[in-house]
Amino acid sequence: MTTKCKFRLVFVASFADHNKILVPDMTHNDPLPWQVIDRRYVLDRQPYMILREDTVLLPNGARIEDYFVFEYPDWVNALAITVDNQFVLVRQYRHGNEGVHYELPGGVADPGESHLLGAQRELLEETGYGGGEWRPWIQLSPNPATHTNTCHIFLATGVEKMDSQQLDATEEISVQLLSPEDTLNMLRAGGVAQALHSAALWRYFAEAGLPL
Repeated sequence: MTTKCKFRLVFVASFADHNKILVPDMTHNDPLPWQVIDRRYVLDRQPYMILREDTVLLPNGARIEDYFVFEYPDWVNALAITVDNQFVLVRQYRHGNEGVHYELPGGVADPGESHLLGAQRELLEETGYGGGEWRPWIQLSPNPATHTNTCHIFLATGVEKMDSQQLDATEEISVQLLSPEDTLNMLRAGGVAQALHSAALWRYFAEAGLPL
């Protein structure tokens, strides 16, 4: 059976201007949301994590007694490029996968802090770089099935070294400046383990063009 799609006109930001594109509109055929019957909090470790257990009723009548959801605060990151076209990346140990990888500078947005200010603060604290021109780049969910938060990544161009690192006692971060060519080769080799950061970088090369 063939599904007929309507199309809606949307605007997407490009490097030069705003391009009009057609995006298939399939919302008329979307699944219905689940109904929450009961909600219980199992673990509260603010500000890092809250574990929630929901009892939900699905549109088809099926019932899930214990659906677990992680409530995290929003994350903010900066895809920062210097005045001489170097990517400002960091490397640090991540205990979850027990490895050291390239990442975008960033962290958790503080309560009451805008996502933009949070990303600017994290870039300055972790790398000492700041200034430049900033704009929203991409918003992604770490895992929409189980996580409530959103990762807000900003593109910062023309940043400069402004200060020394201001790290927390539990942070050990090395700052790496990579050319576009080296950044692309690093991505191709799997140097970024964080999927959200990788997506932001790949979008940059998709829109800016691959370095020759």
